[in-house]
Amino acid sequence: MTTPFSIRETGAPRLLILGGTAEARELAAALAARRGFDVSLSLAGRTRNPLPSPAPTRSGGFGGAAGLAAHLKAERIDALVDATHPFAAIISRNAAQAAQSAGVPLLALLRPQWQCEPGDLWTQAATLPEAVEKLGPAPRRVLVALGRNEVRALEAAPQHHYLVRSIDPVEPPLDVPQASYIEARGPFAEEDERALLAAHRIDAILSKNSGGAATYGKITAARVLGIEVVMVARPVRPEVETVASVGEVLDWLETLRPAL
Repeated sequence: MTTPFSIRETGAPRLLILGGTAEARELAAALAARRGFDVSLSLAGRTRNPLPSPAPTRSGGFGGAAGLAAHLKAERIDALVDATHPFAAIISRNAAQAAQSAGVPLLALLRPQWQCEPGDLWTQAATLPEAVEKLGPAPRRVLVALGRNEVRALEAAPQHHYLVRSIDPVEPPLDVPQASYIEARGPFAEEDERALLAAHRIDAILSKNSGGAATYGKITAARVLGIEVVMVARPVRPEVETVASVGEVLDWLETLRPAL
């Protein structure tokens, strides 16, 4: 539910978090416990039922970089943290442009990406269409771990049987002969992932290199079972100051506080 900014605290530095990730919720919770900042959280609105946050939350886009810059100025935002998903490249670019335009300090919170380890059978792909192509021409049984707004790319390879897992339902269903759907939200334990892969006779996983622990279970399960993972590389992000943990964001805010 969107909470109007007008009812937030006043007199404290105003921080806007661009969220949609576990790290964004963790940061909002940490700042709520510490107090001292007037925090608001913005979600893109792609997930129908986002997890609750301790900070006032708005949902929906700003209208590009110009719209976000206008929002930063209108709401007198003192600092901006981009804690969006590693694949939310457009939002991150808009954040960088808006922060520069509005003269607002910006920090990106970006979880480390997964690394290929001994025993992993990874096939790297630069883009999602390339990843779908690298599944090959022969029919396969593929666990698809993508956002529901990205799965249309699978229709270019209708020969495979897809097991699509997403938080929200895929609507309309894919225009392919064989597809099954699971609605689930992580974290997913490795043992549960092994059971899922075995039960559905999965021989390939199509995944983005999102990083983080919540969905890493499928990667370790694939390693144990000898299943190929076609891994989509992260998109290029803007060159802004970036940290990998909530603690580093809190440290940054403390160093910034005297100037706010």
